[in-house]
Amino acid sequence: MPRHNPETYISTEHLEDDLEGQSVRGGTLTAIAQILKSLLEMGSTFILARLIAPEDFGLFGMVIIVTGFLTMFKDLGLAMATIQREKITHAQVSALFWINLLLGALITLVTAGSSWVLAWVFDEPRLVPIALGLAGAFFFGGLTVQHEALLRRQMRFGRLAAVEVSAMAISVGLAVAVALAGGGYWALVVNSVALAVASCLGVWIACGWRPARPEKAEGLRSMLAFGADMTGFNFVNYFARNFDDFLIGRFHGAQQLGFYQMAYKILMIPLRQINHPVGQIAIPALSRVANDPARYRQMYLRVLEKLLLVTMPLGAILVAGADWLILSVLGDAWGPAIPIFAALGLSIFTQTIGNTTGWLFVSQDRTRELFHWGLLSSGLVAISFALGIYWGALGVAIAYTALGIILRTPLLLWFVTRQGPIKMGDFYRTAFIPFSAALGGATALLAQRIYLPIESSVANVALAIPTCLLGALLVLGVLPAGRRALRDLIALVGYLRAGRDISESTGEPSA
Repeated sequence: MPRHNPETYISTEHLEDDLEGQSVRGGTLTAIAQILKSLLEMGSTFILARLIAPEDFGLFGMVIIVTGFLTMFKDLGLAMATIQREKITHAQVSALFWINLLLGALITLVTAGSSWVLAWVFDEPRLVPIALGLAGAFFFGGLTVQHEALLRRQMRFGRLAAVEVSAMAISVGLAVAVALAGGGYWALVVNSVALAVASCLGVWIACGWRPARPEKAEGLRSMLAFGADMTGFNFVNYFARNFDDFLIGRFHGAQQLGFYQMAYKILMIPLRQINHPVGQIAIPALSRVANDPARYRQMYLRVLEKLLLVTMPLGAILVAGADWLILSVLGDAWGPAIPIFAALGLSIFTQTIGNTTGWLFVSQDRTRELFHWGLLSSGLVAISFALGIYWGALGVAIAYTALGIILRTPLLLWFVTRQGPIKMGDFYRTAFIPFSAALGGATALLAQRIYLPIESSVANVALAIPTCLLGALLVLGVLPAGRRALRDLIALVGYLRAGRDISESTGEPSA
């Protein structure tokens, strides 16, 4: 795309002819990048866990409660507004850029100024330098938002993948170097700041768009309203999602918080590397076909099925092999994290479906409903944390997972299907085959424990992956719908390798 014409970064008409093909090819590039990022993140996590004390992770986690909350305001949902809108102008994107930059600078000052308050709340003076160190990342984040959004709008996922992998490699390398030098929690600070700086430089190089001077743009009001609803949802959701960290840190100390956060982080590494990039591709693709209900439904359910075929069997490995995984990658010192990890792992079977409902709200321009759902959902999540805190970190994990499976997810599916082409039954039909495959994988892992007992946790993990895969494939092979799902997956790969339009394949989920 030529750098001298900003409109070439904004118009999406050229994407319409091969939208599905663009999505799958972009998904492949993103998947490759995510594998590399996952290896980097897991490697750095395992290395840092052995070089840094659990208490240091807990201290860093206390600051993240605040900085993570402030992060949502550097965006204000305006990146998603740029991606979702069918028509947008250079003047509008420029105005959004200056708003994001101003917010980033403001949040930098707020973070620095609130560091002493944070230290007072937790009665921990070491939080002051950690918060001051993290403050600078927000300014670079504000510079990054709109350039990254334009690359996603144009579905330039190859460039994004290169930027993300390079930035993570730089930040991880610096963090490990600091940890080896005995820097403790400073390694975690360096990791976050270096990632923000490297990402900013990368997207400015990858995207030739440059903002116009600040001025008022027509049509900005509706985009700000869209972003306000997104931010409102993130606002209430953040409080609920971090209420657990606050309660555990306040009533049970930094060590239990360290165990809890490490269990959650290890669990989310593979899920985030799968769910997040697929969402980054699905939202712009679904937004382009929002006015075609049949095509929209076909595209969404097909993506959902393939996503669940990966995440549900993965959930079986993480839950059934929790002890093997934690002991092999973190060591005996992290043993108390095992039951926490297993309890949180059960939420995988509903969390992936729940995450994809956000694609529906956003691509259908229903962010006000998304905000309303956030209010209800956050209240339920906070209640579960409050009920479980008496039993410590494990009680919180069990209460959160149980409420999510029994109440929160069924309620969400009813809420999101009140409008749009996706119906509530579509979720259950689409999830049936992946869930059956996960049960097959879990059964195979149970057989491994009984008939192939091995003392080495590392060896058990290495064997668990093919064992679970074999059990899942056997179930898929027995069920007719499972065979259709496998054929469709093979067709996707075949059409991608042949460079043909993916719409030529059956395009139907097996449900």
